[in-house]
Amino acid sequence: MKKILTFTILTLLMFSPLFQTVAEASDIKGHQMENELQYWINKGVIQADSKGKYNPGKAVTRGEFASYISRALELPASTKYKFKDLKANSSRTVDIQNAAGAGILSGYPDGTFKADAKITRQHMAGMMFKAMRHMDLPVQTSTLKFKDSKKISANFVDAVSAAVNLNIISGDHRKDGVYFNPGDNATIAHASAFLYRMIAAAEVLKPTQPSKPSEPGTPSIPNVDPEVYKVSTISGGQVVPTTALYKTYEDALAVYNASSSVKAIVKNNKIIKIKSGRAFGAENPKQYTSLYSNANFSNEVTYVQKGYEMKYIGSSPERVILEVGGLTYYAKPNEVDLVPTELVKGADSYKVTDGVLYHYPYNNLTKKYGEYSIGPAAPSMKNGKSYTSSDGVHFEEEFTKIKITHYPYFQFQSVRQPTSYSGAELDYFITEVLKDRKNTGIARYKDAPTKSKLIGLGSYLKTIEKKHQVNALFVLATAIHESDYGISTNAQTKNNIFGIKVFDSSPDKGETYARPENSVDAFITRYANLNYANPLGAYSYGAVPGNKAVGFNVKYASDPYWGSKIAGHMWRIDTFLGKKDYNLADLGSIVYTGPVGVNVRTSPDPLSAKLFTYKPKDPGTNAAFGYPVVIVDETTGSDGYKWYKVLADSNPPADYGWIRSDLVERISK
Repeated sequence: MKKILTFTILTLLMFSPLFQTVAEASDIKGHQMENELQYWINKGVIQADSKGKYNPGKAVTRGEFASYISRALELPASTKYKFKDLKANSSRTVDIQNAAGAGILSGYPDGTFKADAKITRQHMAGMMFKAMRHMDLPVQTSTLKFKDSKKISANFVDAVSAAVNLNIISGDHRKDGVYFNPGDNATIAHASAFLYRMIAAAEVLKPTQPSKPSEPGTPSIPNVDPEVYKVSTISGGQVVPTTALYKTYEDALAVYNASSSVKAIVKNNKIIKIKSGRAFGAENPKQYTSLYSNANFSNEVTYVQKGYEMKYIGSSPERVILEVGGLTYYAKPNEVDLVPTELVKGADSYKVTDGVLYHYPYNNLTKKYGEYSIGPAAPSMKNGKSYTSSDGVHFEEEFTKIKITHYPYFQFQSVRQPTSYSGAELDYFITEVLKDRKNTGIARYKDAPTKSKLIGLGSYLKTIEKKHQVNALFVLATAIHESDYGISTNAQTKNNIFGIKVFDSSPDKGETYARPENSVDAFITRYANLNYANPLGAYSYGAVPGNKAVGFNVKYASDPYWGSKIAGHMWRIDTFLGKKDYNLADLGSIVYTGPVGVNVRTSPDPLSAKLFTYKPKDPGTNAAFGYPVVIVDETTGSDGYKWYKVLADSNPPADYGWIRSDLVERISK
């Protein structure tokens, strides 16, 4: 069997931009699954017929779907199985044989394959299930809840269930419920969508990359025997190990605890424990620090870009305990730099200037501060005052004990809340901000007003907002941030304006798109609405930009301040266009922390149908980061409780849902 690492490499190859065919077929334009079809057409997986057509509504055959899987997964050549009704050495026969050799399909008892037979939805799920097995994906099954679940053949129940659990199959939504239609013939468009979602779902299951120790951000330490422990004092701006050597950590720890002058324990020329100080992401091959929920590092929850600060709780030779966004995590020692208080050169801070909250993040590797504005400060914050915060919400005024809780509006507004601005207004902002970029005199912005890939996107973003219920202002802000106003190398050469498939360890990589609009489609369908905003998605921590405890920022970016930076862009756009959006919505946060999650219902009645269920989530030490919601109305329910009508985080066509008010805390207005 292949190991999952093999699949990781395969996935990278599949999404490699080395060669893509730019195909614009008239018969897929405007189709509901245009983005998925275009993706596989560009990859050469779905190919045109003799007339140059792709026929998205045509029933797909067993042979065609087998070919799609074979080409999508780049399966190795195999002649293990030969079917007597297939023409030898034809390209389709080769694809089918390769898929059969990988164990993804089989023929009939009489030795035939029946390549031209139409494939049903349940048979398609069956092939995908075997493809998941081939890739060693950890699939899970559960009881199916389709209205027609009983019509699914017993042989395919697990396959359909696994696809549902990975959001590959969502079903046919009707007024009386959701149907799977197992015996219906699947179309080429359906095939493209199912495969597209399978690959997207597989991306979130790939393991983290292995790392090796490298600590350029660690304070200078004289060389010591790497096989022993030493305790260290601080002198002359350096960590100074004592002459005594300790063969066990316990022996070194005893001396460390007994002496007030000892500030650190060192092993392998690296600080592994400090009495006080700060923790920062270390230089390492991944370029980020993985944060795990458990001490054996089997469940990575999030990650933080190298150089950035995390709150130090404690450590040992095996692990470092950290707090990020009010949540406690474990990290590997080689991915963390521990800096004793006496050697700290800088730290994060916030400051209020003219009523605006500015953030100054410190990078321990570069020894430099960044600067950006987030939005209006809380009324209780004072101009000219500086503040500290570990999560961007709970602030403490420096040199005082004054504590202030402040949720920056756009950072915690649901992306399901539409913007008030038209496409023309968004285009006007893009035009003006690009002029402003040029006027900075910075060389890379010289031709921004004519070359930026954001030019003219406003109307398309409004179309996407209406179709997919993702705020156009949020999408534009993300594109601005990820593409440097549309002039980054990936934007200019690949029309990739969201940094899709651009990793910290390989910033020059990234997917290629025929035009910027295709990049928008990919961001919405493969990220926002598949795994992030969607409460059933793999990365469903809340449909907001957020921080490292809630929202897109938990998994979308290693930068721990990505969410607040996106919020800052949204606030600046809104301010320029007339301040129509700021504080427009009434924001709340689900505060229930029980083990079963929170049901969102179709009406203010505890017996009404469940629209979806928010998964159980750790809200952090301050119980401040449940799932953010937008409250649009309230009423007394059939049970006598007050209920809130909220924007539904689920994908369209759902617009609203109902949650009992005692499960929600208002965080604005």
